[in-house]
Amino acid sequence: MLPYLINGISVGGQYALIAIGYTLVYGILRLINFAHGDVFMVAGLLMVYSTASMPIYLALPWVLFCTVILGFVIERAAYKPLRTAPRMSLMISAIGVSYLIQNLAFYLTGGVAQPVVNPIPWVSENVILFGESTKRVTLITPVLTILLVAGLVYLINHTRIGLAMRAAAKDFETAQLMGVKINAVISMTFVIGSFLAAVGAILYFTNYPSVSITSGGMPGLKAFVAAVFGGIGSIPGAVVGAFIIGLCEEIIKGIGLTTFSDAFTFALLIVVLCVKPTGLFGEKVTDKV
Repeated sequence: MLPYLINGISVGGQYALIAIGYTLVYGILRLINFAHGDVFMVAGLLMVYSTASMPIYLALPWVLFCTVILGFVIERAAYKPLRTAPRMSLMISAIGVSYLIQNLAFYLTGGVAQPVVNPIPWVSENVILFGESTKRVTLITPVLTILLVAGLVYLINHTRIGLAMRAAAKDFETAQLMGVKINAVISMTFVIGSFLAAVGAILYFTNYPSVSITSGGMPGLKAFVAAVFGGIGSIPGAVVGAFIIGLCEEIIKGIGLTTFSDAFTFALLIVVLCVKPTGLFGEKVTDKV
């Protein structure tokens, strides 16, 4: 059972890095960025191509840079022009961006899964922990996740851009009237979310033999579930929700019910939302009439 617990913590950390992107965007725009899982997938493809064509010390920064640029372009091209449009228009735009990215990836890859032939050295090596063999990335992931989340919390609570993000999340219209540069805040939100998704993709696909155009689907969906489970809009909630889902998923596999691991994730979400509709850490908001 120990290997499943270790894997659960690792998978939870990877889900957490994706879930933060969902919860940040929702916290400010009240938008579910359906293209976020596809950004994660693109980061995986970039990792495959970059590690095969350049040294690892150049490949990884290149993956992070390109993914951040992709997130920035998506926000400016697909969401900024619809800033004053009905919320449904933003949602449709997000779905359209998701399918556009998938189709572009299909065109570039021919629909063939791209093998991870050059995994990251040292990180992808096996180590022995408590008598069990596991990859080093499994041990690195939760530590790196906690460090990145701590850095993000510091940025939000102790910097000017963080103050602007909190103001926009609290009251979007009032923040605009008070001189907060909303466009810069939203772009920064997408940049941070895309950066964390890229880190999550590098860690995630180090454990997998290939990357396909649908590889971002299930991790992205589970990360979204984690964000809702923890209370979407809450960074600690997204992280805790992701770790709980990762652990539950691997424990279900450990007791021989692999077929039901995905179903259990969504069943758990339904049960939690029936008991606490705002999620574990979500705050109840009263709409003013």
